[in-house]
Amino acid sequence: MNSANLTKPGRKQRVRTLWISDVHLGTRDSQAEHLAVFLKRFHAEKIYLVGDIIDGWKLRSGVYWPQSHSNVIRRLLTMSKRGTQVIYVTGNHDEFLRRYSTLVLGNVQLVDEAEHVTVDGRRLLVIHGDQFDVITRYHRWLAFLGDSAYELTLTLNRWLNYWRRRYGYGYWSLSAYLKHKVKTAVNFISDFEQAIAHECSRRGFNGVVCGHIHHAEIRQMGAVEYMNCGDWVESCSALIEHLDGSITLYRLADDPVAHLHRQQASATEPVA
Repeated sequence: MNSANLTKPGRKQRVRTLWISDVHLGTRDSQAEHLAVFLKRFHAEKIYLVGDIIDGWKLRSGVYWPQSHSNVIRRLLTMSKRGTQVIYVTGNHDEFLRRYSTLVLGNVQLVDEAEHVTVDGRRLLVIHGDQFDVITRYHRWLAFLGDSAYELTLTLNRWLNYWRRRYGYGYWSLSAYLKHKVKTAVNFISDFEQAIAHECSRRGFNGVVCGHIHHAEIRQMGAVEYMNCGDWVESCSALIEHLDGSITLYRLADDPVAHLHRQQASATEPVA
């Protein structure tokens, strides 16, 4: 990501497309406040919400919805009102929306998958990706069990980053680190990537934009360009298509402007 383009406060960067996934609004670990700030910095022609934006699984057991979560919805609706086309691609945590697929409300469209064509003519499949996760599709009880263990890791992550902010350090994801170190997690990610790349190749797409596994990446897999948005729980990442058609990966941890804002916020943050 070219952070230098975003250094001037109050100046929006014009881009062609933003892809955002796995925000998990309705959970305590959603980094909604960071996402709202990120969205405010862009004027985009299109925004794809690539699944798990609202966490229906978590909302079943109790409602948690602070103002920062409403701010994200409000920001997206404001962008839509100002001409940005918002395409909501459903995921497994917001699967309750799949019964309303093909719904169009003004400039907001709800779909199960989409095709995006870049400036230079590349055809990209835009899909959440849970369809290629064997555990989610065929062993839902294991998915829920894994979700509980994941929540514990995120709770540790939240406290760790609270103290990192207090001492002037940037954001760092414990859960993302463990994904790179635990062999079963690495194998799961690899299997997921291979499966979705194979499907893209079979259907004649040049590439794929997905989410689901909370692992942001852009890489070439044979003839298929694999791109994962990441998430706004761990890595706080997004994909950006610029006006020339190039696609880059944004990470909050690599953004010096956002780091400066976090330092300023921590200076006034009350002691826990």
